Amino acid sequence: MKIALLGATGNVGSRLVTELVGRGHRVTAIARHPEKLTPQKNVTLAAGDVSNEDALAATLAGHDAVIHSVNFVHTDAAKVIAATRKANVPRLLVVGGASSLEVAPGLLLVNAPNFPAAYKTEALAGQAFLSRLREEKQLDWTYLSPSAFFAPGERTGKFRLGKDQLLVAADGQSHISMEDFAIAMVDELENPKHLRERFTVGY
Repeated sequence: MKIALLGATGNVGSRLVTELVGRGHRVTAIARHPEKLTPQKNVTLAAGDVSNEDALAATLAGHDAVIHSVNFVHTDAAKVIAATRKANVPRLLVVGGASSLEVAPGLLLVNAPNFPAAYKTEALAGQAFLSRLREEKQLDWTYLSPSAFFAPGERTGKFRLGKDQLLVAADGQSHISMEDFAIAMVDELENPKHLRERFTVGY
């Protein structure tokens, strides 16, 4: 497939590029500073700004799907959705956050007493993006939430999937590597099982 990846220079975005190219997909790597990326086969570098709806739509046109991997505080969900629609791209996959997952019935992670204050603004912006997606009737969207601890690590291919509850491993930790997250995202791209819904991945 031909995939437009927003935020290709980020920690998650760069791992998504690797996973996509490794599976034979063609990637348009979109970022404010695409020159930070190393040129490689089947990757086209493109400058893009998620706040410029019309210019973004022009860049997204001709792709089979869009993957959004940009910090939520720097994103207007309505503009990204509108640009994807204008470009006539049918699918939008979003690198989500863990904060909107339930840690107990009716209690979201972001509202838990020990949730770090430093991450709250980004967490609430991610929740707002998910809420906006849930109103979307045209695009086949998917929002993939990582586990609570989300960092670079190993590509193991061994993980569990869930829906709206935070996954916790046998060791009591909630974690997933960015490499394994990328596998789960590209699996969903290739074999859609969570259209117009959120799901989560963890060990």
